[in-house]
Amino acid sequence: MTAVGPRNLARLAEETHERRGDYDALWFEGSWFRSGELFDRGAWLARGLVELGVEPGDRVVVMMENSPDVAAVYHAIARAGAVVTPVIFLLTTDELRRIVVDAEPSLVIASPLFRDTVEEAANGVRIVTDLAELERYEPLPIVPRADDDLAALVYTGGTTGRAKGVMLTHANLWEAGRRGHEAGHVDGIDRSLSCLPLSHSYGLLVMNVGLHHPGRPRSVLMRWFDAERWLALAQEHRSQIAPVVPSMLYLLLAQALEDYDLSELRYVASGAAPLAIEAIHEFRRRAPGVEIREGYGLTETSALVSTNPPDRVKDGTVGLPVPGTHVRIVDGEVCVRSELVMAGYWNAPGLTAETIKDGWLYTGDMGRLDEDGYLTILDRKKDLIIRGGFNVFPRDVEEALLEHPAITTACVVGRPHDLHGEEVVAFVTLTEEIAPDELVGFGRQRLGGYKYPREIHVLDALPLTPIGKADRKALRERLTVQGGTTR
Repeated sequence: MTAVGPRNLARLAEETHERRGDYDALWFEGSWFRSGELFDRGAWLARGLVELGVEPGDRVVVMMENSPDVAAVYHAIARAGAVVTPVIFLLTTDELRRIVVDAEPSLVIASPLFRDTVEEAANGVRIVTDLAELERYEPLPIVPRADDDLAALVYTGGTTGRAKGVMLTHANLWEAGRRGHEAGHVDGIDRSLSCLPLSHSYGLLVMNVGLHHPGRPRSVLMRWFDAERWLALAQEHRSQIAPVVPSMLYLLLAQALEDYDLSELRYVASGAAPLAIEAIHEFRRRAPGVEIREGYGLTETSALVSTNPPDRVKDGTVGLPVPGTHVRIVDGEVCVRSELVMAGYWNAPGLTAETIKDGWLYTGDMGRLDEDGYLTILDRKKDLIIRGGFNVFPRDVEEALLEHPAITTACVVGRPHDLHGEEVVAFVTLTEEIAPDELVGFGRQRLGGYKYPREIHVLDALPLTPIGKADRKALRERLTVQGGTTR
């Protein structure tokens, strides 16, 4: 019979609870939740899952907005030996249905808020929208699962095609938490502010890193991100560290940062998408004492490859590979080997073999390593624009455009072109009205002749993916239905 592996996530939760004891651990919407009640609820829900027929290895889809219930549900699923399949709450019915059909779960757990979406997409799978159905008030012993058994099936890549199921084991996620802790922990930093969707791999990483904290950390959790509320909570709770995605940081910069006391805030950790270096400089100028630590990871690497070490940050880079992770550059592409690399893609052995070769994960990201080992991400390989035989990295163009004082956000894509193969096209948002010709001229002054965008479209807001990345697919689709002037 399989034993409970030493890196089993339910075992980690249990050991962490035994080490820390019972204390006020999580603040959510006006109330403190004690660590003991959160742990007990997960153990009780686990018994309900088993009595409902969930078996070891079964997938359980979870569609919930942030709340203390999410961590309890994740713990319950791991404790029951099942596999959590978290889905972002912004998915459409069709997107959710495709995941349900592919993952073949035995159960879908959803917040009442998403009942209608889930009922339309469930494809006959049983649904629970009231956790009271699962509460049994008697803890379930941990169902034995090995370290290399699946703990999570996380879907990714929906903006570039059909979403792919990434298989992450208990060992993957346990090690990601440990390595993230080793790379970023600072003694005395134990008050955090979390606004990331816990259904995203970055949110999962933050939760697992927290379980490796040696003390009694306290966290403030937001149901969803609101910039003004974030600042108020950071001030009220004297938050010391906060993970964000770049779009959140840009929204924070649009607020009156100077009106809030952020003197206790030491670190803002940014990931999931490239962060404009101008934003780093502006945040640091307006909130002195805050260090922006950019990191890098993919769902396929348990959301972690590298991070900027505390107090050794190199702006514009995503830091050093975390302990135990090896990075090399092959033909410009970032390749990764570590215990954090996924077991493979669900039901896609061919795609897995294309992506993992001789133990190395080919990320599809273009990058470089400097003499100190710091990694810089240049762009996605698939986003590379080749104009007249010259490589154009969209991020280079975006950062140049963001030097214009009126441009707040920018995203660059390629448009097919009969003569040059591809043409460089930019989409921007502005703080004031500027003639497109002036913006094109600004780009021409700062970029090589083959790089600058001949087409610039002004939008009220850039379309974003559910995790806050600029949605290049949506922008490319826009180009197919509306013309642009090439200058």
